This record gives sequence, structure tokens and C-alpha cells, in this order.
Amino acid sequence: MTIKEIQEEIIDEFSMFEDWMERYEYMIELGKAIPIINEQFKLDENLIVGCQSKVWLHTEIEGDKLKFTADSDAILTKGIVAILLRVFNNQKPKDILDADLYFIDEIGLKEHLSPTRANGLVSMIKQIKLYALVFHSKLS
Repeated sequence: MTIKEIQEEIIDEFSMFEDWMERYEYMIELGKAIPIINEQFKLDENLIVGCQSKVWLHTEIEGDKLKFTADSDAILTKGIVAILLRVFNNQKPKDILDADLYFIDEIGLKEHLSPTRANGLVSMIKQIKLYALVFHSKLS
């Protein structure tokens, strides 16, 4: 699936919920299902700077696509990273770099997060795009 198709799926899923409490619960459930980072990668260098909670993100390249694993010590933050991994996992670095993440505004995610969590969301996206940039330059 393309990044755009995945975003459309997420928008459809979130439109089914009546209020933000239901959406938060859904994000928490998504967080429970993400590919958990191997303990050996829970290192300070894999922590995302700018997040209030601890968020570890590890990336590997398989063929020409990036594979992400992550974990967080906060359940809602883990749900946020799960949504991002769903969008970016198994995508080519160039596609990640070129991605317009319109789904965040469409579902109202950033406006329903505390300022510190919204900053964390931006930091997660920046880190994912930084990994994509590094791998893209290695492949070029």
C-alpha cells in the first residue's frame, strides 16, 4: 500500500468514532499491536529527542524499504507512534521523504494532543524522516 492509501484508511477508521475518548482508546489499542523494538535497541541513541515520554525508534532497511520498530513508556504515546509506523513501515526512503502527512490534520490529532505530546509527534516525524534521509543517501 502507498503512504496515501494508508492515510486514507486511517482517516476512514477515525471517522467511525463519535468522540476523542473513543479515538484515544483506539490509539492505545493500536499501540499494543505495534512491532516492539528488540531490547538490544532500547538505547539512548534510539530515543527520540523532544518527546515528553521515552520513545525508542529503530530502523533497518530490507531490500529497498524501511522497517521500523518502536516502543514507549507511555501508552498513548505508543499509540501515536503506532499510527506513524503504520504509515511509514515498509516504505521506500524517498516516499517517506516526499510524504505529505495530511491525515494528522484530517483526523484532528495534533489539536487533540497536549502541547508536549504534539511536540513529541513532530519530533517522531522528524526522526523518521531523518532515518529515511540517511538510508536514501546510502541507496543513491
